Parts: sequence; C-alpha cells; structure tokens
Amino acid sequence: MTDTVFMIHGMWGNAGYWQNYKNVLERAGYRCVASTLRFHDMDPKAAPDPRLGKMSLLDYAEDLEREVRALGVQPILLGHSMGGLLAQMLAARGLGKAAVLLTPASPYGIIPIRVSVVRSFLSAMLRWGFWRRPMRQTFGEASYSMLQLLPPAEQRSAYEKFVYESGRAFCEIGFWPLDLRGAARVDAKKITCPMLVIGAAQDRITPASVVRRVAKKYRRIATYKEFPNHAHWVVGEPQWEEVAAYVCQWLSQLNSKRPATSAVN
Repeated sequence: MTDTVFMIHGMWGNAGYWQNYKNVLERAGYRCVASTLRFHDMDPKAAPDPRLGKMSLLDYAEDLEREVRALGVQPILLGHSMGGLLAQMLAARGLGKAAVLLTPASPYGIIPIRVSVVRSFLSAMLRWGFWRRPMRQTFGEASYSMLQLLPPAEQRSAYEKFVYESGRAFCEIGFWPLDLRGAARVDAKKITCPMLVIGAAQDRITPASVVRRVAKKYRRIATYKEFPNHAHWVVGEPQWEEVAAYVCQWLSQLNSKRPATSAVN
C-alpha cells in the first residue's frame, strides 16, 4: 500500500509552499496531502480574518487531527517550522506512523528565544496586543530570518506569498511560560513512531541550537541531521533538493523495516 505523507506548513504559509517536496515525494511513490491551516487560505494582499489572531496551536491541532483521521490511514507527518511543532503534537496523539520535522519550532519546555529570533519578530512584538492579533513579518525581517540564502529577487517573490499568522500561536511557542494552558506542551513518552529531526546551521528563526534540543527531547526514537549550508527555508532555498533527498532516503530505510500503513485508531 502506498504511504501517505501529510504535510503541515509553518507560519505565514499555506499548502502551496510544499510543491517542491510534493514533486519529489510523489516521484518516489508517496501520496501527498498538504493541509492549509485555518484562516491561511487567503489572498496575501488582503486583510486577514481578525479571528486568526486568537487561533491557538490547539485549534490548529484539532483541525489537523480531523483531517488526518479522515484519511483512514496513519500517514507520515511532515512539518516545517511551526508545522514541525504541530507534527509533534499529532504524533503524541498517535496519529503518525513516522514524523519528519524540518527546522521545527520547539515545544513547551525548550526556550527558543535568541537574539536572532527577537530580531525576526521585532515589528510584531512592538505592537500592543500582538498576542491576540494577526501578525506578519516585514520583508526585511523575512529576508534576515528565513530567506537569506535566496537571491534577492526570489526573496521578494517568496515573501509576497506570505499570509498572516496568529499572534496567539506565536506567543504559545515563544512565551510558553506565560501560557497557562500549555498549548505547546508535548509528552515525549506518548510518541512511539520513528522521528527525523532536521536542523540548519544558518537558521536564524529556529536556530540549530534549539532544534538540537528538540531532537534530544525525543532521543528514544529520533534521528537528528544538521545541514551546515542551509537556513530556515529548506522548502525552497538553493540546494533544497539535498534535504528532500535525505528525507526520502530516511523514509526508504524506514519502510524497509516496517509493515504496510495501518489504519488510524
């Protein structure tokens, strides 16, 4: 039976930015399903739905759980950035046969704040009430923190596809000690599926030092791979193909050791 890869985008994104990986994975024989988070299916030039600002990670996770259960199989969970954290949350609910985290956001208990991270979000954090408003990076912040390895023209093209993100979800990740619900909490003991965690040495928004701690949290079941010549935008920056190829190689080795896809309980 063909394995299904369930793809979860990160902040400011939608299903469209998985096209490179979909092409690679589908050529390798996988069925790919790319999700778009609630209120992210919008014109990047339009005003965001004001309800977006109050969306919690838990809201996103509940939506994604329904989508996964509708598939009828346990998929491989593939998440990038905030999507990598959401993949961790779904894996803890027993919804994945494997999890692949690309430059993932960190869960509750791991401090993600570094100087480069503050610089990446500074314009949003200087706005009163940012924790309950839709937010988006400036072009300069995106170029610095996520897109710095792209040629300038491609940086602009990528940025113009970015939509708004939830200020609440951002705070649940970056300021988790203040979140009484602990929305970003993930119980590592509940994750039993194999996991691949990918870090990038030039990443400024989810620094490799933070991603290593994510991998360490799941060391019972995790494989960690760090790419020295990559930054955050491993879904589309130059030489993204080598990261995608590594993911395919890891999945191929995994599938040679595991039975066919099973149904979601």
